[in-house]
Amino acid sequence: SDCALPIKLILLDSLLQEMTIPSLNHLLVVARGQAQHRCFHQTSVLLKGMGEVDHKLVLSSTKNKVTTLTMNDPKKLNGWSGPMMLTLQDRFLQHAADPDTKVVILTGADPYYCAGVNLASTIQPMHPKKLHTMIRTSNQAVFDAFLDFPKPILIAANGPAIGACVTSASTCDAILASEKATFLVPFAKLSIPPEGCSSVHFERMLGKEAARKMLEDGWKPSAAEAKEIGLVQDVVPHDQLMVRAQELAEQWVAAGKVKEIPAGGNVEEYKAVNAKESLELADAFLSYPFLDAQYNFLKSKGKSATVFMVLKTLRPVWSKLL
Repeated sequence: SDCALPIKLILLDSLLQEMTIPSLNHLLVVARGQAQHRCFHQTSVLLKGMGEVDHKLVLSSTKNKVTTLTMNDPKKLNGWSGPMMLTLQDRFLQHAADPDTKVVILTGADPYYCAGVNLASTIQPMHPKKLHTMIRTSNQAVFDAFLDFPKPILIAANGPAIGACVTSASTCDAILASEKATFLVPFAKLSIPPEGCSSVHFERMLGKEAARKMLEDGWKPSAAEAKEIGLVQDVVPHDQLMVRAQELAEQWVAAGKVKEIPAGGNVEEYKAVNAKESLELADAFLSYPFLDAQYNFLKSKGKSATVFMVLKTLRPVWSKLL
């Protein structure tokens, strides 16, 4: 069946940028365009409105049945812009069907693994009701893309990881971390609920206390701490990360390893969790607490917060359009 193009909408601290508001119709923002793609058992993909595939953004190389995908936009901390997400999706589709790929390694160009979704590169005005639908469907699709990929994925976390890049990585077969890696999911600070199946998966994988600390307290574990709680399989010196990742992936190939979600997660169960979380996220993005949190954050950074001031003030008016 057809699925929406994965577009994750999270306003991360490092990616918030000033937005202009020429009219009330331009107050609400959402990822640029609409798109559809076919699930991984299909060979074609239809994508619209998110820019163009640029294979320079996600480099691909294959050795001994192991394909390494490298998110390659270091000046923007490998943030998920529209073209980056589109290209990552294209690479997933390519290697899902490639008989020479048995295992995928996903990593980033230094210094970051990935700073999360780059909202500033993908926003455009949208009717509130359409915005709500778009947030729900696109958020759901970005995580379904990882869940639906039919082969093992090894995350080689070479540096800081934020938001969607943490939760998506946690559903992959394993995370191998550089000593420079950190892991942050700032949902509580943003006044939004957990996403990427983390409302269920984190407690199963990490235990109740560690899950609470990350999801509610905004705890940012180091690589060593992430290993202690079970998020990371192993920590290696930074300059040995990709060597060790290749060795481990080749071991998986030799063993005939099949795709697994850590802590016994089931793809269909998690897709249902993802659908529920995506609806809750869409509700939260249009809520007063979220708008107020963004206003206070921007003010604290000395940035223009006019757009969020107007949004939260006029919410009783535009919310009637939902």
